[in-house]
Amino acid sequence: MVEGMSWDRVVGLADARGGAYSLLAARGGEVVERRHRGCGPDSLFYCFSVTKPITALAVHLLAERGQLALDDPVARYWPEYGQRGKAAITIRQVLTHRAGVPAALGHPGLDMAVMANWDLSVRAAARARPRWPAGRVVAYHVVTFGFILGEVVRRVSGRPISQFVADEFFEPLGMDAYLALPAAELGRVVPIRGKGGNLASPLYLNRAAARRALAPAASLHTTARSLVAFYQMLLDGGVTKAGQRLLAPETIAEALKVSNDGEIDRTLHQRQRYGQGFQLGGLPGVVRGLGTISPPSAFGHNGSGVATAWAEPERGLIFIYLSDTAQFIAQGLRFAAALSDAAWSAFQTP
Repeated sequence: MVEGMSWDRVVGLADARGGAYSLLAARGGEVVERRHRGCGPDSLFYCFSVTKPITALAVHLLAERGQLALDDPVARYWPEYGQRGKAAITIRQVLTHRAGVPAALGHPGLDMAVMANWDLSVRAAARARPRWPAGRVVAYHVVTFGFILGEVVRRVSGRPISQFVADEFFEPLGMDAYLALPAAELGRVVPIRGKGGNLASPLYLNRAAARRALAPAASLHTTARSLVAFYQMLLDGGVTKAGQRLLAPETIAEALKVSNDGEIDRTLHQRQRYGQGFQLGGLPGVVRGLGTISPPSAFGHNGSGVATAWAEPERGLIFIYLSDTAQFIAQGLRFAAALSDAAWSAFQTP
């Protein structure tokens, strides 16, 4: 990392990309950089896969309460899921992208095309045939991750996962956040814009129906300030600033336990480090959302290069970037990696 680097490089990269964005960086519970361009601090951004850790922690919380076990088959709680060779797939294998069903309809793009329809997406997940035997390979479950885990949460808790995370995380933390956006909040949303030829994302996601849909792998709408509160709670061992415990430290440790330490992901076609619902730092030189120079202790998630959120526990660091800019995946990933690398370097400034 470069010593003595300011946040000018981070802001310069974000500005040069164009469009609206909200950026927050914190160290030791104190904000060290805050920028909003083309939006206000209360504007709501669509967060793509930055959503996944929140969905994962809903499952971990149910495990903490003894309402499910991570190594139980999904079909124990959702019997219909056990058809077509999926009876042995465990909840943990879904959390770690090792369930062998990275797409319900044969390709993640087809899953994305119907993800605004909860019932259709859940039925497709139940009827899917595994591409690989459970546990054999790691293959990023782009959309299926959310519908499988979200349906398990609904079956076990009796609440839609959107309500579960609102009750258990968003409200206690004072987060301005929604997994399924209410109609009354549509006016606060920052529209998605395409860049580099990506016209599909804005065409699809700027529809009110898509914004209001529950897609637990991607549909989080929130602010940078709210995500800082969420990650600060994790750095503080599961306790809010008001002193309310939301998660046991052991539960957070389980969610961050390494499940893939450099194996090539068959969906993303590159080496990855995963926990049990989080992307992890490490793998120097590999272009990933957490950057090419992130330490192994870092954890968080990239959201298609449109958004990224990560934390590092040893120094109490948090970095959040939310934007309106949807590029093709490879382009977005290169940008996210460059931005995160600049942030890691900026954090070295006293």
